[in-house]
Amino acid sequence: MRRNRIVSSLMGPHKQTGRQTDIKTHDRTNAQATCIHAYIHTYMHAYIHTYIHTYIQTYIHTYIHTYIHTYIHTYIHTYIHTYIHTYIHTYIHTYIHTYIHTYIHTYIHTYIHTYIHTYIHTYIHTYIHTYIHTYIHTYIHTYIHTYIHTFIHTYIHVGRTDGRTDSSTDGQTDIQKFY
Repeated sequence: MRRNRIVSSLMGPHKQTGRQTDIKTHDRTNAQATCIHAYIHTYMHAYIHTYIHTYIQTYIHTYIHTYIHTYIHTYIHTYIHTYIHTYIHTYIHTYIHTYIHTYIHTYIHTYIHTYIHTYIHTYIHTYIHTYIHTYIHTYIHTYIHTYIHTFIHTYIHVGRTDGRTDSSTDGQTDIQKFY
């Protein structure tokens, strides 16, 4: 009786009306429903929250974060950094370094080396060598050799057959007459 009163008070406004078996059955049904609901709520929700959410959080998110993000970060970024940057650094820089620098080194330097140096070497040096040197060698040296040496050879070195050094009796030497 006492248990029935406790159960009855827990059931709400129901009083002991002689339907004690029905109350017990109803109480047992409610308890079973509560346990089943608690099982569904606790276990299945825990399953949903823990396993499925963990699956979403760990596997799918990790897949998105690790694999796809790593793919974006490592492969595509590395592609951008390595291939395109290397293309910019190697091809364009090499183009600037090789073609333009080679242009500066080969064309302009060759221009300086070939044209200006050749101008210095051929024209000015040839001018010095041919014109000035030839002037020194031909005109001045020839003047020294022909005129002065001839003067020395003819007037001074060549002696008279009569033993005199002058060619006349006026008292002047041949050197005095020459000047």
